[in-house]
Amino acid sequence: MSINEKAQMPANRRRLVDGKLLRCGYTTGTCAAAAAKAATEMLLSSQLIEEISIIVPNGETPEFEILNADFNENSASCAIKKDSGDDPDVTDGVLVYATATRISKGIKIDGGEGVGRVTKPGLDQPVGNAAINSVPRMMIEKEILSVCEKCNYIEGISVIISIPGGEELAGRTFNSHLGITGGLSILGTSGIVEPMSNTALIGAIRTEMQVLRATGENKLLLTIGNFGERFAKDILKLPLTNQIKCGNLIGETLAAAAELNFQQIVIIGHIGKLVKLGLGITNTHSSNGDGRCEALITCALRAGADIKLLRKLDDCVTTESGIALIREAGLLFEAMSILGSAIEDTLKRHIPPEIQVEYVCFIEDEILTQSKKDRFPVSSTPHNCGLDPQSPT
Repeated sequence: MSINEKAQMPANRRRLVDGKLLRCGYTTGTCAAAAAKAATEMLLSSQLIEEISIIVPNGETPEFEILNADFNENSASCAIKKDSGDDPDVTDGVLVYATATRISKGIKIDGGEGVGRVTKPGLDQPVGNAAINSVPRMMIEKEILSVCEKCNYIEGISVIISIPGGEELAGRTFNSHLGITGGLSILGTSGIVEPMSNTALIGAIRTEMQVLRATGENKLLLTIGNFGERFAKDILKLPLTNQIKCGNLIGETLAAAAELNFQQIVIIGHIGKLVKLGLGITNTHSSNGDGRCEALITCALRAGADIKLLRKLDDCVTTESGIALIREAGLLFEAMSILGSAIEDTLKRHIPPEIQVEYVCFIEDEILTQSKKDRFPVSSTPHNCGLDPQSPT
């Protein structure tokens, strides 16, 4: 077993997720710090290093195998192979390089090939900086300083972090949407990648919202997945410049939007997701509960459905089939009005009254229910509906 394999699989770094024991990994920030430490030590000691250990923010001291080491009296470089554990991370397996050179004083950290540049305000780093976040920067600086002290070196070190192929991989991330161009971000707060963590996703969503707020935008369009985005763009003809795609994490996204002081929020989602809001479920992933057809049964019952229809609804496995039955019985308008009231009750419990929050619940190309009657009429005419980013905020 290599040093790198040993570092990436400590027995205490596993998490039980959805009934599966999954392996944790290490962040790009951790890999960058390890590579920077190793490169600096080779530069100052003029000796080859095959392994390196660092202290990550959560207190662990993993060891990493040094790859592709190269050094001379003027510079040194090496790589750490990133292992994301069982998290579905596009950076898994990439080589994170650090190149260290001597300078007159201080510690200078910058990004090279495959590391993005910040082009919009509101992110962790100012516009123009390499997308190396604050915690990784502190980790890198701390490890470099530890080597300088060990080697009795009192001048400065410049380190360039690079990820070959990072620019291409960045196309599979949120970076371009956030305003990070040219490559990947060097991220991490604990130093550890938690497998399939909702915390990481809501963190990314919050970052997108911070970027919007930094531009002065106080209106937010929340789309539930790809279906919601398509409906907003193609059917409602809405601009997507203030859109956030929140997936299943509706409740946590609304909480973050309120904390960031957005004043108007419109949620657009398919019936299969928003029907769960009528039950008070704000994380709509199936692992957190279903109840879709049960919710439709309740709405249909209150709309006047007979026992025959209710039994048919109980046999449905999709909301689409349930809606078709309710429509056939002539109860769709009343049932959807009842569902809409339940959705509004849930939203009111999650958003302060001074924030205007609306919803649009659709199926295919049709609005089933919405907060304000005829606010979003479906037609070929574009509707800004108060969400035009050029309108007064």
